[in-house]
Formats: sequence, C-alpha cells, structure tokens
Amino acid sequence: MKPEIIVALDVDSLKEAKQLINLLYPKIKLFKVGIHLFTAAGTRIIDFINQKGAQVFLDLKFFDIPNTVAHAVRRAVYLKVKMLTLHIMGNEEMLKQAVKMARLESRRLKIKKPLLIGVTILTSKKTNPQNVLILAKKGIACGLDGVVCSVRELPLLRSRIKKRFYAVTPGIRPNIISGDDQKRTATVAEAIKAGSDFIVVGRPVLKAKDPLLAAQEIIAQIKKVSG
Repeated sequence: MKPEIIVALDVDSLKEAKQLINLLYPKIKLFKVGIHLFTAAGTRIIDFINQKGAQVFLDLKFFDIPNTVAHAVRRAVYLKVKMLTLHIMGNEEMLKQAVKMARLESRRLKIKKPLLIGVTILTSKKTNPQNVLILAKKGIACGLDGVVCSVRELPLLRSRIKKRFYAVTPGIRPNIISGDDQKRTATVAEAIKAGSDFIVVGRPVLKAKDPLLAAQEIIAQIKKVSG
C-alpha cells in the first residue's frame, strides 16, 4: 500500500490554517494538528477539518496520570479525529487506560475508533535505535495501534515486532537537504522503502512558494516510488 501524506499545520492562527486547508484539500486529506495550532485555535480547527471532509491527526502527545489521559482520549474520540498521539514514556497503566477508553467511547458513540499512536523518541533528537525499539514494543504490547518514529529506526522495528502496526514517520524531506532542527530526517523514497504508513510533511509544504505544487510533487514521488 502507498503511504498517506499528512501535512502538519504548524501555523500561528486559525485563519492561516483554514487558508492552507482550502488550498490543499482534496489533494491532501489528512492534516496534523499539533500543540502549536491547537493552542491558538482549539477544537475549532478540528471541526473545520471534519466539516471540510478531511481528517485530523491530533498530535498533542498525551502524557499525564492515567485518568487524565483517558479522559483526554475520550474527548478526542468525541471530536472524531482519525489518529491521536500519546507518549509511550508514560507508564503502562496510562497507555492501557487510554486504549480501553478509546474502545469504550467509540462503541458508545457508534463511530470508528481513532488510531492510537505512540510517540517513541522525537526526531529532533539523536538516539540509539534500540531505545526506539524498546519503547515501540512497550506501546504495541499495551494495545496501541502504531508508533511515531524516524525512518531510520523503522526497518529495525518492522523486523523485530511481529504484530502488525502503523508507522508514522515525521521529518520527511522531498530531497536530501538540510533537516533544520530535525536530526533524523529521510526522503520520501527512504520512507516508502522502510515501510512507512503515514509520512508527515511540514515545512517543505508550508514554506514553499506554492504549497499546493509542493504537495502535488510529494504525492507524485509517492506514486512513482510505490509503483
């Protein structure tokens, strides 16, 4: 299967986010809402994306006591996001309660359960791949649907974790260029070869002179490499 592109809406305002979504949709159907935009726009941006017909990757990296995280997940289910993130560095009880709450609330609302994706180690940091593997195994054992990791560690995870899981790979750059504050970057072709399910692209689209053209070029690369 071809990986799906997620455009990270790392902008300062609801107005900017709406402009980008209106420009990129329907070429891009999945948008990441992180702490940058969520702090500025709150749930209004989630409602806008859903009403547009696109989907939300809510990347707030929940990390707190189990009860607090479980109720945050419950609200995220209510908001009908496609995916959300939790820090695997939280304890196992936190992860298990989040998984349980997502299942119960989705069943209660009679909607599809969002994918619960565990954050391993941020791509802005250098790390030993074994550290990522340890965290990924922990998250998937607790019932998470997948993990966020860099492309560099993904082949190791695919070979050592036998259970099927979704891989979300940030730090994607269309070509081998400077990774700015990202330390573990990769190209689109490298992400596909490694087995990524979702590739997250931010600045290469947001900072482009023509964001739509930049997004279309990445989509074309995915199609070409995936065959």
